Amino acid sequence: MAVGARPLVPSRLAPGGVAHGSRRTPTSRIGGFIALTKPRIIELLLITTVPTMILAEQGWPATRLVLVTLLGGTLMAGGANTINMVVDRDIDKLMPRTQGRPLVTGLVQPREALVFALVLEVLAFAVLWAWANLLSAVLAFSATLFYVFIYTLWLKRTSTQNIVIGGAAGAVPVLVGWSAVQNNVTWTPVVLFVVMFLWTPPHFWALAIRYADDYRAANVPMLPAVSTLEVTVRKMVAYTTVMVASSLVLWPVAGLGLIYGISAVVLGGLFIWGTIDLGHNPTAQRSMRVFGFSITYVTLLFAAMTIDVFVQHGF
Repeated sequence: MAVGARPLVPSRLAPGGVAHGSRRTPTSRIGGFIALTKPRIIELLLITTVPTMILAEQGWPATRLVLVTLLGGTLMAGGANTINMVVDRDIDKLMPRTQGRPLVTGLVQPREALVFALVLEVLAFAVLWAWANLLSAVLAFSATLFYVFIYTLWLKRTSTQNIVIGGAAGAVPVLVGWSAVQNNVTWTPVVLFVVMFLWTPPHFWALAIRYADDYRAANVPMLPAVSTLEVTVRKMVAYTTVMVASSLVLWPVAGLGLIYGISAVVLGGLFIWGTIDLGHNPTAQRSMRVFGFSITYVTLLFAAMTIDVFVQHGF
């Protein structure tokens, strides 16, 4: 740590260390397999998929296609998350917030989890290829490959750029949603991909500030665990600012109206202000507030995009 730089927030501001959020530990075998898929993360991925499909269709797509895309995306993401837990089971047992995961507690065995993950991946590819199109299936599978091999197996334990580069996997669902409808990839989904790619670092670093001690214990070089608060917040502000600019580029590129434009400006301004304020008021609670708002930001931004499309087309 640089001389004179402020230490990271968790060790300094939370007496006795950060109080880790309570995580429900699964007790049944079925609950264990469900937990392997990280359902909360999947929910966030699906929040971006349906609005992107609506934008691609310029209205509500065929309900069957929406359901198929959601099913395929859920299975694919669930498989990728399960593989991530198989690989990371050694460090999960070192971090208090992940010690209740089924592979750590022994509720599910690694071999069982890996077979489960591979079955999910095969089913996901088959569902998307058979009832959507090959492009959407290939894009979804590419996200799994990137998440497993680039993020989990390579970058996560070796580089502070882990979540920056690895976050690309979480931005792919917008490409999947668009391609399921249009069977192509144009500038509109590419800009959406960029928005989600840039959103990931400030979103995750806000959480990592809260749990920096966990990452230190597991020797994972997540930025807030190995750098100063000033550096972390400065990077968060930079990524958030460029992300907001990218969300405004989408406005003319996608032909959206004032509902989306005004929402993007207001929500983006609040996000930038929140990250700046975190640097001025570094508390564990405030970092989680920024983390929570980052999810609200994505939800409301994509909701505004959906409403804009419906209003423009008289739905």
